[in-house]
Amino acid sequence: MIEIRPFARLGRFDNDWLSARYHFSFADYYDPARLGFGPLRVWNDDRIRPGSGFPPHGHRDMEIITYIRRGAVTHEDHLGNRGRTEAGDVQVMSAGTGIVHAEYNREAEPTELFQIWIEPAARGLKPGWGTRRFPKGERAGRFVVLASGRPAERPGEALAIHQDAALLCATVAAGGRLVHALEPGRRAYLVAPRGSIAVNGVAAAARDGVAIADERLVEIEAAEESEILLIDLP
Repeated sequence: MIEIRPFARLGRFDNDWLSARYHFSFADYYDPARLGFGPLRVWNDDRIRPGSGFPPHGHRDMEIITYIRRGAVTHEDHLGNRGRTEAGDVQVMSAGTGIVHAEYNREAEPTELFQIWIEPAARGLKPGWGTRRFPKGERAGRFVVLASGRPAERPGEALAIHQDAALLCATVAAGGRLVHALEPGRRAYLVAPRGSIAVNGVAAAARDGVAIADERLVEIEAAEESEILLIDLP
């Protein structure tokens, strides 16, 4: 099963500082057919204007992965963590028993990011936050694990999450091909931040969502230079 969720049909929110598109039901956007995909609950495509951002607010019992597409985001939380994550890099926040945080665009340009929420395998975990740089050259033509709760798939540099899932990223040249194998019973959700691709022969444009289930292999062909984010899910 390959289901394309076109960018133009995603849920949307716009105000004077935030332009957001929602792959799944979120905030005031509700679609009973899009309440999640396995433990994946949120995939938001956000554009934040300079000098603005999300003021302090709380979360609990959720793994929140932020992938920066352009610009940078500055994180602050009540645990004393503070850090800046740049384009191509990742931060992970485990909300656990509760965390209050803020995310700001302190840059002179808009920040564009994906915010991905995954239900943890257990509730009541210790909250925490971390960020890591991932050199872009290392993902050329192959998938690199950015965050994972699967120790066998988590090389030293990947960020840890509390779920049997893994977020991977790759770049592929025009005419190039990538293959990702899915274990029986697993599924995947894929977005190309840029580029034009086909997934198992089904065309997808930049920022479309691609839901994948009951497939043994995920074969991605790039019609142009593309970037791919794929999350492997139970």
